Amino acid sequence: MNTGNNTAGKTAPERYVSEKAFEELPDAFQKLAELLGEDQFELVAVNEKDSQDIYVRNGEIRLVYLMNDAVESFLVFGNARMTGVYKSDYEGEILADLSRQGREYILVVHQDDSVVTLFFETLTLEKHLYDYSQIGHFWVEGYEYLRQLEYRLAILRDKYDYIGGDSCNALEEKLSALVEFPPLNYCCYPAVPEKYIVPREEPWIPSERAVSVMKEIAREAGDRTFVRWLGIYRRFPFKWIARKLAGMLHRTKHIQVTMCLSGKLQEASAGYGDRSFGKEADEQLKVLVEKARGKQAELKKQGTESEVLREEPFTIARDSLGFKVYLMKWNKGRKDCTVEIEEM
Repeated sequence: MNTGNNTAGKTAPERYVSEKAFEELPDAFQKLAELLGEDQFELVAVNEKDSQDIYVRNGEIRLVYLMNDAVESFLVFGNARMTGVYKSDYEGEILADLSRQGREYILVVHQDDSVVTLFFETLTLEKHLYDYSQIGHFWVEGYEYLRQLEYRLAILRDKYDYIGGDSCNALEEKLSALVEFPPLNYCCYPAVPEKYIVPREEPWIPSERAVSVMKEIAREAGDRTFVRWLGIYRRFPFKWIARKLAGMLHRTKHIQVTMCLSGKLQEASAGYGDRSFGKEADEQLKVLVEKARGKQAELKKQGTESEVLREEPFTIARDSLGFKVYLMKWNKGRKDCTVEIEEM
């Protein structure tokens, strides 16, 4: 399954097709070639029957494309049927062949010694977009509020790169450039353990666009010192300056830069809906959120700021069945700004 920062490679899969031929393929077929080139082939079960029919509903078969907190997307094989043996737990090299006979395409996929064949007439991309500004994952300790920003920017950029620009609004497109800003990306504030990070080429080199976007945010936050250091960083993109800026991001006197960026991400994703898991599950999540908001109100009376964040499964191809709701409590000290995480 492609989740979080782990996504299909955005390069032509030379094992199956030449670069020129790849570029001439329809978009959905390019996405299929990308998945197969990365040895990714995860079909979505649609019922609990003990047969291959569990992957077919109304003549459609779904293949996981990109799954993260911002988007759930699938390649949908239309007018489809399936033969052979599909190994849902297979991890390893995939060999595949796509051919066409009349109106029907034939995709043969080898999973080691097993072969599964899909017959289909159409291939389309299905996508579901969600609000990701209130999602929280606490996999790495220390300055968790900055790691949440790094995570949200990373999944936003994946959505933009893999699903396409029409899946993002103008503000999201602008903010997606910040994955190329080392003081905030995984170079300084990784949201996931190192083994799950997919490294970028020259990760310590900022893009001109990323610095420009960050400068715009710092100006809006009214932080002249941060703006000045960004100007220095633009001229001299050295690692020590990146670390200097990273340190400034968690200083209390510069916290408005961080808060401004967080607000921008909330504004950017506010137009997307929340996931729904059915009446009973939605009610369970609502109870946890209301409990957290009650504590949040109590803390506010005491002068302590906090945020309510949640962790939830996917609506389709669920990776878990449970929900988690957190209260992220701010501690703005004289020098440093930290947070305390409480799970409901």
